[in-house]
Amino acid sequence: GRAEIALVGSAMRIEKCYFCSSNAYPGHGIAFVRNDCKIFRFCRSKCHRAFKMKRNPRKVRWTKAFRKSAGKEMTIDPVLEFEKKRNVPMKYDRELWSQTVRAMKRISEIRQKREGQFVKNRLLAPKEAELQRDLKEIEQNIELMREPVVLPKVMRQKVAAKAAKAETEKMDE
Repeated sequence: GRAEIALVGSAMRIEKCYFCSSNAYPGHGIAFVRNDCKIFRFCRSKCHRAFKMKRNPRKVRWTKAFRKSAGKEMTIDPVLEFEKKRNVPMKYDRELWSQTVRAMKRISEIRQKREGQFVKNRLLAPKEAELQRDLKEIEQNIELMREPVVLPKVMRQKVAAKAAKAETEKMDE
């Protein structure tokens, strides 16, 4: 028979793409080694091509760097500290391992909640501005609204004031 080797619980390192910051899984993507021995890992050829063309990741709209610099994603949050790469070797401890796995699950929950809140707050400002623009447009073109039942009391007073002003102007002519 053949000798079978079972890899139980072995973990491969998931690198980050140098250009777009997405995950570069083992066996996928391209690793570029510069003359000074700096290793650049890319998740796909699209990122590698953009790097070779000397594009700036902060100016390319589909990268994580652009989204962070444009304020579309969280940049300053303690939850993001856990994602950073650590090269310090640690002695295996079963209890520490299980605590780490539990903490990772909890951290991902917290992160999702905070990102959702961040997106909600980011989208709130344009809605407020749109509401203000709509109210201003209604005030300017109030005479186009015919049905007096629809208009609130304050708006009716404004319409009456404008109508009175318009009538006085007609009388003066």
